[in-house]
Amino acid sequence: MTPERFERLTSVLNKRQTDLTVVLENVFDPHNISAVMRTCDAVGMQDIYILNSKIPPHRKWGAKSSSSAAKWLTIHQFTDANECFDALRKKYKKIYTTHLSTDAVGLYELKLTEPVALVFGNEHSGVSEEIIGMADGNFIIPQVGIIKSLNISVACAVTLYEAYRQKTTAGHYDSIKLAGSTLESLRNQWGFLEEEAGSLPLE
Repeated sequence: MTPERFERLTSVLNKRQTDLTVVLENVFDPHNISAVMRTCDAVGMQDIYILNSKIPPHRKWGAKSSSSAAKWLTIHQFTDANECFDALRKKYKKIYTTHLSTDAVGLYELKLTEPVALVFGNEHSGVSEEIIGMADGNFIIPQVGIIKSLNISVACAVTLYEAYRQKTTAGHYDSIKLAGSTLESLRNQWGFLEEEAGSLPLE
């Protein structure tokens, strides 16, 4: 790895936000998942959780939608909701679902500068009642149109960029959150991927 590439990888890793994640519950279309992954990478997220408790685990993602974003993320796959939430509770203070309900708050009311996991449901029925019951609350994305829903990848992008705005204002991207063996491991992994692919989409 060249010194220039080392510096570039380190620069990207130093912006990674370990206190923000997305959970995708039983999302059918791998292209939707890949589009979400691309946004996750764009806002500096490292970890993403895929919960498939009602559909088979995914074997691959839609490469065109992700621009290979999956390579640069740490993907945690679960088939059991309780196991997934046990893992989430160890790292994140709050877990919120996207769900239209009487107790839902608007996206812009959420405090996204604290360790938080954001759950998005599948394309047809949204987040399940089981997961809603396990979460700390629900939120909605404000809309004034006739259709009161967004494509999952669009909804995720809108939400993550609100998190990006809040975290930028709070100075989160100015402090390094990955360090020690975790930073070194990811840098080595990315360096290997660079050699394997010939280049990284980081310029």
